[in-house]
Amino acid sequence: MTEEIGPGEFYPVVGVGPHPKPWPTNPHFDPDLLEHGDRRNVLNKYRYWSVAAIVAELDKTRSAFHVAIENWQHDLNIGSIVRTANAFNAAGVHIIGKKDWNRRGAMVTDKYLHVYHHPDVNTFKSWAQDHNLPVLAIDNIEGSISLETAKLPKGCIFLFGQEGPGLSVEAKDCASTLLSIQQHGSTRSMNASAAGAIVMFAWGLQHLSVD
Repeated sequence: MTEEIGPGEFYPVVGVGPHPKPWPTNPHFDPDLLEHGDRRNVLNKYRYWSVAAIVAELDKTRSAFHVAIENWQHDLNIGSIVRTANAFNAAGVHIIGKKDWNRRGAMVTDKYLHVYHHPDVNTFKSWAQDHNLPVLAIDNIEGSISLETAKLPKGCIFLFGQEGPGLSVEAKDCASTLLSIQQHGSTRSMNASAAGAIVMFAWGLQHLSVD
């Protein structure tokens, strides 16, 4: 399906239009979406579903890992990490520091995740301990273990720092393990959103079955 945006110019239309009547009566359907169409970036099986219904369905198969991001400088990468966390159906996303974060890169995917806020590292550390989840911090620093050779626990929290300064001292201290991603070029580090995608994919290789 395409929509004309100029003479002879078209772009694909995302999603589906209004649902033909009679409408389905299952409670997971959203009447407003049935009436006006569903243009969201969701899988076809979730077309016309309410956000609450999609979250409830995703909760049945959540991955066992969480993602945590320090948010001291309003990093633009946070949204991209959240979007990747949705792609791997993470159990939760934790924002440490400032409560407000740049959601643009998330592309609304945070609506389908459980997002937690912790005002500081100590509060986050207490939450992780209360839920018996080891914290695995990601930073290319001396003493870190190579992600490529690490055995990743099924239940854990991956902790990412800010673009540039990386993890705070407090964040490093609260982690049970420091992981690094081997690089073969000239730069010391990669941006946090790229690192997040690599780490989550590595966890998936060890713990997710391939359909």
